[in-house]
Amino acid sequence: MTRKPAAELFRSTEGIKLLLTRTFRAPAEDVWECITEPERTARWYGPWEGDAGLGKTIKVKLVFEEGEPWADLLIERCEPPHRLDLAMVDEMMTWRLRLSLTESDGVTELRFVQDFDTEDGIAEIGPGWEWYLDKLGAAIEGGPQPVFEDYFPAMKPYYEQLRPQTGA
Repeated sequence: MTRKPAAELFRSTEGIKLLLTRTFRAPAEDVWECITEPERTARWYGPWEGDAGLGKTIKVKLVFEEGEPWADLLIERCEPPHRLDLAMVDEMMTWRLRLSLTESDGVTELRFVQDFDTEDGIAEIGPGWEWYLDKLGAAIEGGPQPVFEDYFPAMKPYYEQLRPQTGA
């Protein structure tokens, strides 16, 4: 397995929050470009097209998902290079995602949060985000790309036993 899962779940008045954290040896501006520029997102998540901006919707090609579908992604908050809030609706659910970056001495911490109404599906979704965030790390730092089978179903038991804490 590429990484030991380390996600946390929190219960708040808005529902359940899945939190994953990654640290990169790169300035926040570089990490920001990897999560916002289409040619760089293509390396770890998928390319996107459209007129990006606060309150606007872009189309993202999910090249690592079955059938490589295009998805609409609404930019709800954008504060370069520190905060990006997104919403995507598909046949499964509404994906509410928040990415926060903080930098210290050339090292950037990414806090990735997905909001859920219930705990349903987290055991399947969590390992996928672990994989995508490690793909992001490989794209930033030039390391080998992780293999999905090292994450799912291998991490599913961790997520099945994960219980929400109060707060966050």
